[in-house]
Amino acid sequence: MTITGIVLCGGRSTRMGADKAARPFAGETLIGRAVRVIGEVTDEVIVVARAEQSAAPPFIGLPARIVHDPVEDLGPLAGLAAGLAASTTDVNFVIACDMPLIKPAVLQRLWDLRDDADICVAVVDGQASPLCAVYRSHVAGVAHELLAAGERRVMALLDRVQTKRVDAAALRDIDPNLDSFLSCNTPDELQTAEQLLARRAEL
Repeated sequence: MTITGIVLCGGRSTRMGADKAARPFAGETLIGRAVRVIGEVTDEVIVVARAEQSAAPPFIGLPARIVHDPVEDLGPLAGLAAGLAASTTDVNFVIACDMPLIKPAVLQRLWDLRDDADICVAVVDGQASPLCAVYRSHVAGVAHELLAAGERRVMALLDRVQTKRVDAAALRDIDPNLDSFLSCNTPDELQTAEQLLARRAEL
């Protein structure tokens, strides 16, 4: 089975104060780490970025194909649509670059639990986590329909197609603290994630 990894990083990073994709984390940049991690379990990596991001480090030289949102600033649903439309495989592992503690085994588990669903997501603390999930490429069409209708919520896509929602309890044997779903939107959150990573390594 050939699988594509899709990394979303086109947000404006307002709360981070600078492009979060380029922020350092554990000796890497966030985008470099995301591409490396997703590349461990996929055959090709696509990065969905803003046009100005891809023209500068750390994007130059990334082992990934870079695509752009057709219209910027429409949020992660637009990024998903662009990434899925660019994919040449049926199956895609999708992650956001600001979730630096993602474990590849979590994505593989979601794929194993998907049944015949178009999307498979984990439910953490009662909320679906659509930016660490498995998507079939054909849902790109539905995502574009939603965007054309003015919809920008990723959750609307989950509601429109067959989505398998997996209780996070099914993942705790491979990610006991569910670190994979920790999102870093501020410098303090990024620092906390790096401290967590260091503590986990000491155990």
